[in-house]
Amino acid sequence: MQLKLGEKIKALRKRDGRTQDDLAKAFGVTCQAVSRWESDGGYPDMELIPSIANYFGVSIDELFGYRGDREQKINEIIERIDGFHIKSRGDDGWVDECLSILREGVAEFPQNERLLITLADTLSEAGWRRHHEWLYYDDEGFIRHDYDRHRKNEYWSESVRICEQLAEHSSDSGIVTKAVTILVLLYRNFGDYEKAAYYAKRMPELKRCRELLLAGAADGKEEAAYIGDFLLKAVSEFSEQLVYGLITNLHHYESDMPIEKIRGAIALFELVCDDGNMGPYHDDLIKLYLYLSRLQWERGYHDDAFGSLDRALEHARALEKLFDGEEHILTAPLVSFVKYCLGEPRKIAEYLPGDWPFWCNPDYSKIEAEIKADPRWEAWVQKTRG
Repeated sequence: MQLKLGEKIKALRKRDGRTQDDLAKAFGVTCQAVSRWESDGGYPDMELIPSIANYFGVSIDELFGYRGDREQKINEIIERIDGFHIKSRGDDGWVDECLSILREGVAEFPQNERLLITLADTLSEAGWRRHHEWLYYDDEGFIRHDYDRHRKNEYWSESVRICEQLAEHSSDSGIVTKAVTILVLLYRNFGDYEKAAYYAKRMPELKRCRELLLAGAADGKEEAAYIGDFLLKAVSEFSEQLVYGLITNLHHYESDMPIEKIRGAIALFELVCDDGNMGPYHDDLIKLYLYLSRLQWERGYHDDAFGSLDRALEHARALEKLFDGEEHILTAPLVSFVKYCLGEPRKIAEYLPGDWPFWCNPDYSKIEAEIKADPRWEAWVQKTRG
């Protein structure tokens, strides 16, 4: 540590074009003292350390050469959490280990905002897995949240406390955005609509979102890539909100209307990626086809339901092939410059039966018993494992 301090002072002095005499005058010491610091023959008094760091515009950690090690360790902690793939899992087996890793990290680096937002996000996910989201339909058929149960969710309560601090005090816009996103959903679940709306209104409106602004900031192939990226993200978000729009009112399920709406969402993806190469958005199609199968079975279209299950499996197989750690590029005309990399190989197809029907509302317990009693269900399950 001390050897790095002398080397760092010398490097910073040269970086700024300062002389040893400049430093001596600034800190009220002799030139010989500065020379000894830089040659490892002596070290500054501890009370001078903050002044030296401030003089060079660096943190004390950086002055002592800690920053690289510190950031590396923080990156390693976050990478360990990313490795659990918690957002794509339906189980809660990861909760205790992930929270333990993050709490140890925060104890070592208590003010690190990247660790804090990762902890808050993980707590939010843990709350869904351990306590679930409790919903019911009121007398008019509209969906409601069970606020009393949700307020007892200790994971969500802790996540809110962390996110409030970050949303109000962080200077990192990315961290603020993530904190606000978590706060809006959890305050909604707690029934605190005023706070949920307060944070939601802090975010830019749709036409000022990053993806649209990036498209407006470029031209040529770069503009084409940004537009393609926006189209895909817009369709993805639209399709998810369409499902939630259906779920909000139980009366929507008294006709074939939800089936037609889900088919329409699928058609939007096919409109943009008209060659069938959906890239990472195969995942959206998996979810939509799983939910569509549930709707079709409920309305008596049993053959169609199993057709949708097969389509979900096709998209899962296509997505698995893209998890190879390599960069890929989409091929449909509107998105032909959009690049992506999905990381190392992952199994997706075998988890489909457990993910079905993905969106759980309205209650599907009766439909689940019926469709799983059909011999074709077990045959489909076997195909997912093949």
